[in-house]
Amino acid sequence: MAPPEHGDEKRRRDQGRPLPEGDSLYTPGAGRLRRAVEERSAVPLVWLHQRPRWLAPLVLGALFITGLMAPGPVGALCLLLVAAFFVWLAFLTWPSLNGQARAARVLMVVVVLVLAVARALGY
Repeated sequence: MAPPEHGDEKRRRDQGRPLPEGDSLYTPGAGRLRRAVEERSAVPLVWLHQRPRWLAPLVLGALFITGLMAPGPVGALCLLLVAAFFVWLAFLTWPSLNGQARAARVLMVVVVLVLAVARALGY
């Protein structure tokens, strides 16, 4: 039988990980498009942050492997979902990245998109 939980301990467990330090989830001086995307992304980002750290890589890995193994359109769709997630995260982190990190993200998205097109064409 589990010992009874104290109020503070139970609240901490239910809330998941605390949010990162900072005043805002938004980029200061951002344009209209960036501001709109950041505002729309706030809730999904907080939701992802509160899940276990292994969940997003596990789901993305499963989608990527399924995309490589599944035939035709199903595989292409899985790979497109992976690419869309990468594009979303790259867009949100772009202002804080240096040139090398930006190039790595662009390359990663391009590789996944090439694989998706190849899968859609039956290769």
